Amino acid sequence: MTEAIFWAAGGTGFTFLMTALGAAVVLTLGHKVKMGVQRVFFGFAAGIMLAASVWSLLLPAIDQAVEGPIPGWLVAGGGMAMGVGFLMALDRLIPHLHPDAGGPEGVKASWKRTTLLTLAVTLHNIPEGMAVGLSFALAAQGGGDFSAAMALALGIGIQNFPEGAAVSLPLWQEGFTRRRAFLRGVESGVVEPIFGILVVLAYGVISPIMPWLLAFAAGAMLYVAVEELIPQAHLDVHADLGTLSVMAGFMLMMVLDVALG
Repeated sequence: MTEAIFWAAGGTGFTFLMTALGAAVVLTLGHKVKMGVQRVFFGFAAGIMLAASVWSLLLPAIDQAVEGPIPGWLVAGGGMAMGVGFLMALDRLIPHLHPDAGGPEGVKASWKRTTLLTLAVTLHNIPEGMAVGLSFALAAQGGGDFSAAMALALGIGIQNFPEGAAVSLPLWQEGFTRRRAFLRGVESGVVEPIFGILVVLAYGVISPIMPWLLAFAAGAMLYVAVEELIPQAHLDVHADLGTLSVMAGFMLMMVLDVALG
């Protein structure tokens, strides 16, 4: 268990660091960022999440379920549906605001627009932290391998760089100082190590349902990619750049998982 906590802390610590580095982009830019650049950020992050959901979560969930009484396809489909439902419920309940949205989503609240913007990405980071923590917990118990878990952490970390920028840049454009926008971007990634380590600590209790949890994390990540990131990558009239960025992210994560897994 100690080894699993160590690796999960390291993996989610890396993803958190990449979020912070992405948020630091706002400190170095000399002018406002074109929306096309942000579209690329969103598309690249979506592609990585799509590939990670399949290779790093759904396929391992099916493999793990082979030993149980329930068919693997049912475990993967059921867990995925629960993950989608969970994120959908959070979207309905927690006040948040997406960039370029006409208004806030979730339960009505008097929170500031900038707070709602930060919450939108923070929600996305919860399933990412869970996914990395689950992968390392599985590897530590012999149900997976550390190279595959490291590939997932690396992929999520790479995707967190543009995601961190996607928090700090809109906040800067909303009127925040560079420093405050950077700090808010960093804060959005704190939930990843928290949820990643919590999952490992609870492994003794959740190990019998590990395939379901892997599929659950996959469903949550797929929901974020399809509901939020891909539409953000295609808001321009000419969406080729957004499409190519999704493909590039997907290809990178696929190569990482196959080469290191």
